[in-house]
Amino acid sequence: MSFTFEVESAAPAPRLFKAAGLDWHNLAPKLAPEKIVSAAVLEGEGNAGSVRQFNFGAGAPFSHIKERLDFIDLDNLEAKTTLIEGGGLGVVISSASTHIKVEPKAGGSVVKVTATCTPLPGVNAAEEAEKAKATFTEVVKGCEAFLLANPDAYN
Repeated sequence: MSFTFEVESAAPAPRLFKAAGLDWHNLAPKLAPEKIVSAAVLEGEGNAGSVRQFNFGAGAPFSHIKERLDFIDLDNLEAKTTLIEGGGLGVVISSASTHIKVEPKAGGSVVKVTATCTPLPGVNAAEEAEKAKATFTEVVKGCEAFLLANPDAYN
């Protein structure tokens, strides 16, 4: 199943892409330490082929995720990731990938997301999609607040 959605932001597109797309593993534990207790690049230099891990706090539905950065286009502000471990893999889904593209718009930007996943039998796919949308929107809005409060960050 695939679903698409958009998140509007007052943050400029290049800065938002750098913060939310490329450097989220460094920024997330600072912005939401109660949710994301640690994160790191495990393999690679943060470019295509790199693997990142995010470790979640006690209240999260799972302990961690590992994702592979499949594709990064710095000029067009887009990236694709694939979930390779954790995050409901094998529990509610058998596979998941996300493609994001950040586009400039008057007064900020819009993040366009296409998520593709294969839910396991018996899983309410619509409910899981809503959870994913809510989580991603929270990430964008957290980055937006940080970027607006720190105008020199991620320039």
